[in-house]
Amino acid sequence: MNAQPTGNLCMAVPKGRMQTGVTQLLADAGIRLDVASRNYRPIVSAEGMEVKILKPQAIIEMLAVGSRDVGFAGADWVAEFEADLVELLDTGLDPVRLVAAAPERLLLNGALPRQRLVVASEYVRLAQRWIDRRGLDATLLRSFGATEVLPPEDADVIVDNTASGATLTANDLRIVDELMTSSTRLYASKHAMADADKRERIEEMATLVQSVLTARRRVMVELNVGPENLERVIEVLPCMREPTVSTLHASAGYAVKAAVPREDLPRVIPLIRARGGTDIVVSRIEQIVV
Repeated sequence: MNAQPTGNLCMAVPKGRMQTGVTQLLADAGIRLDVASRNYRPIVSAEGMEVKILKPQAIIEMLAVGSRDVGFAGADWVAEFEADLVELLDTGLDPVRLVAAAPERLLLNGALPRQRLVVASEYVRLAQRWIDRRGLDATLLRSFGATEVLPPEDADVIVDNTASGATLTANDLRIVDELMTSSTRLYASKHAMADADKRERIEEMATLVQSVLTARRRVMVELNVGPENLERVIEVLPCMREPTVSTLHASAGYAVKAAVPREDLPRVIPLIRARGGTDIVVSRIEQIVV
């Protein structure tokens, strides 16, 4: 099955907990979705694009068979389905770890005992590979959500995703191994990427989304500085390439502007002031295209 012969770029957005973050990311990139209640086909502000809201696992399957051109999904499920997709970018949204966990009382010095085990997971392929890699004597039990409630009565070990580990702790489970890390990624179908026109449109869309992700990590810092302190300020001002420097009215000094990593602000602002920078303004950046 190939994507619908409409000429539009067919995108899939994940339903559920991932939907809010992805929808906001697209909106910040200029692609706004008008989602009515119970409507899985939102109105899209971008011309030549149509969107369907699907479960993340379904998105992967639709991309694999080519009925969707591009879509957002978790890297863990792409690995589970062994889907042959093109990863365009990592949004960094919804970060999780795929871990193996077991009740504390089952463990011997923090490790799994050498005995017959029942391992429960929704990630059947990944869990089986982990069992084989660890050389465990284990039976794999497929779960259908709420995997953490199965031990100790119905399973000895679980393989599941976790963001903070709080759910595991609440169910008296301890992490014994980490299989992989995952986050929401933007993927494309190989069918679509083989089409020159669709490939160009997909890459343009990925550039827009990446520009928002880049901008979220930086802020614009603007300041004034006298001629005698210009180079001293630039020395401590992190920027993408070189800062923008312009002359103030009546040659009273310089205005300096740079896109600075947000996490550097607590260190950079005091240094700028100590080196003679004044009138410092920090503002949000919407998009950065590099």
